[in-house]
Amino acid sequence: MDTRPNSPEARDIRYHLHGYTNARKHQESGPLIIEKGDGIYVEDVAGNRYIEAMAGLWSVAVGFSEKRLVDAATRQMSKLPYYHDFGSKSHSPLVDLAEKLVQMAPVPMSKAYFTNSGSEANDTAMKMIWYRSNALGQPARKKIISRKRGYHGVTIAAASLTGLPNNHLSFDLPIANVLHTSTPHYWREAAPGESEEQFSSRLAEDLEKLILAEGPETIAAFFGEPIMGAGGVIVPPAGYWEKIQAVLSKYDILLVADEVICGFGRTGEMFGSQTFGIGPDIMVLSKQISSSYLPISALLINEKVFEPIADESDRIGTFGHGFTGGGHPVAAAVALENLKLIDERDLVGNARTVGAHLQARLRRLASHPLVGEVRGVGLIAAVELVADKAGKAPWEKPGALGALVNGLLQQNGVISRNMGDAIAFCPPLIITEAQVDTLVDAFERSLAAAMPQVRPQG
Repeated sequence: MDTRPNSPEARDIRYHLHGYTNARKHQESGPLIIEKGDGIYVEDVAGNRYIEAMAGLWSVAVGFSEKRLVDAATRQMSKLPYYHDFGSKSHSPLVDLAEKLVQMAPVPMSKAYFTNSGSEANDTAMKMIWYRSNALGQPARKKIISRKRGYHGVTIAAASLTGLPNNHLSFDLPIANVLHTSTPHYWREAAPGESEEQFSSRLAEDLEKLILAEGPETIAAFFGEPIMGAGGVIVPPAGYWEKIQAVLSKYDILLVADEVICGFGRTGEMFGSQTFGIGPDIMVLSKQISSSYLPISALLINEKVFEPIADESDRIGTFGHGFTGGGHPVAAAVALENLKLIDERDLVGNARTVGAHLQARLRRLASHPLVGEVRGVGLIAAVELVADKAGKAPWEKPGALGALVNGLLQQNGVISRNMGDAIAFCPPLIITEAQVDTLVDAFERSLAAAMPQVRPQG
């Protein structure tokens, strides 16, 4: 870190409070300041170049500095730099994007609603669900079920849906009417001798017991990521989504698929819902919708959700919800161009084929003394690190080994992220097999460098 009093690092420490950061530790260690990006790479202010193995925050599908997205933003900025959708107003990029998304959906959808982030979109989904319950004359049907270790954002309602302790501690969360059911992590949570199908059946039974204990007439919706992202890249076990959906259908509970990470090709299909046979009533979209070049997110809702909301807005006189920047014309134009690139360059196919290579390379590490589990689908994966393979036990304390290896990985030219002891890999969809090899080689070197600290000789 540059320690000069007026360096960018020093000024960052002085003036900037970071998200997902230990503020006291940051004052000691300072930031890594990224100056530019190109393709799958970013470069810091000192000129060090890194593979961005997290695509920023699970999101830069087409890579960094894609000229067509820059040009799309410039054209729209010159034509109509801002407008909104309040009071029946609209603009061409928003109409085009709404049509595109509804037509792309893997199950029949009725309307698109636009917000600025995944957190806002999940907040909005909750409000829509409550609004709909009231429209249907079911004021008691307000409880929402999500999952332990699920991630749905950080606004007050979305952070309540999120099932991670650090998103709740000292924030006085979760709010009322948000419930959490079991995590579908077979490797960590299955009982001895339990098959994946048996584990999935048990989790479906857990969900049904929760619904019956609370009263089915009080449960409005279930939120779930096709693959759980920030909770550790948890891939659902065999039969899981089929069994969960059967329970929800039995009690007429809406299903919200949070596709913020999985959507637009990450799993080797356009949507994670296709990969796992999910038929949602609401889909939450963000991140790769614009490759995060500009903030934009969307909800897709089916007729079952839209019609009561439309009736209630007619009774009241308006649907009293919206955001100044929701459906911003420049962001919408960039999203449209981004979706064209994903299609023209067959990045979904690339995620499938190059993703298979990534999964195979990582799985070769399964026998490594520090590797407990390798998991993933397409171009999203995680390697769970342990100090004791047999007991699946951490080193020193949970998260310590993940932080150690993640730090070594950055020194070896790869930016990743550890969720506890799970090291995640979610590179841009443009990555090649040769670049995957470079990434995994760096990870292997990082594991080797960690070994003497975790298991000192003598």
